Amino acid sequence: MSTTVVPTKYWHQLDDGRVQCDLCPRACQLKEKQQGFCFVRARQNNQIVLTTYGRSSGFHVDPIEKKPLNHFLPGTSVLSFGTAGCNLACKFCQNWDISKSRQMDTLASQASPYQIAQLARQYNCESVAYTYNDPIIFHEYAIDVAQACREVGIKSVAVTAGYVCPKPRYEFFNYMDAANVDLKAFNEDFYYRLTGGHLQPVLETLLYLKQETQVWFEITTLLIPNENDSERELEEMTQWIIENLGQNIPIHFTAFHPNWKMKDKSATPIETLRRARQIALKNGIHYAYIGNVRDVINSSTYCYQCGQLLIERAGYTLGTWNLIANGLCNQCNSACAGVFIS
Repeated sequence: MSTTVVPTKYWHQLDDGRVQCDLCPRACQLKEKQQGFCFVRARQNNQIVLTTYGRSSGFHVDPIEKKPLNHFLPGTSVLSFGTAGCNLACKFCQNWDISKSRQMDTLASQASPYQIAQLARQYNCESVAYTYNDPIIFHEYAIDVAQACREVGIKSVAVTAGYVCPKPRYEFFNYMDAANVDLKAFNEDFYYRLTGGHLQPVLETLLYLKQETQVWFEITTLLIPNENDSERELEEMTQWIIENLGQNIPIHFTAFHPNWKMKDKSATPIETLRRARQIALKNGIHYAYIGNVRDVINSSTYCYQCGQLLIERAGYTLGTWNLIANGLCNQCNSACAGVFIS
């Protein structure tokens, strides 16, 4: 095996001679030299291997708000990177050139976990984000990077669709400090028709994060006109979040722009995003945002208790800051949920 190919452990042999990958609910069943749906996991020498260990589609220093995370170390920088491939088939993918890539030349950079941790320190990043494509599929590489980062005080952030099986889910999130989970819709038809996946495993990931981990997480839903933006669906989604995850999980409603295999769809009107935010707030969610558009009022953070502006956002730039030590409102002393630099 080359240095970019490493063995994995989430698989088992089938009676018919094929090997099944047990990383995600797709459960690819492979013959020798076949690749899984995700492109980066394959069968070699009668086992499932990761073929892109140490390979990246590029590194960028971003504001943490771009992930988007508004309540995890706001105002800090994050070193972002991804690999190639994906275990979903979203027809509306906004990073299709990376996540849908089947070309190894997409992977232009090579870096060891140690090198990534040192790069984050060099650029004064408080965290490293596993993003652009889903880090679930480069599980082994992501965990090794997270371990190297933890050793030098750098946090790890997973930007993920949450489409993963229980055992690898447990191991993966054990090394993450924060996550943004892409809840693509709140109906099974949408998931099956437009992502090639299923809703229930994603809900199980959200429940797992809330009930069994200390990982700070936020939710993002890309609203696509006439697909997942109905008032009924938004009511059901936000009520489920309140009942199962609580009031303090931030949700981001972001604008769809025609891309990949859905160029015939129109962009999301800003009124749709604002309506979704109002539904979330009405149903009791304390922190709801809109994104992919410029709207200072609906992108900023407010105290749920007294209504004071806590963190003003113009795009990814922060303005007024009315939080004091440990994320307390400077007007009423109520705590703003999240992880803040003290």
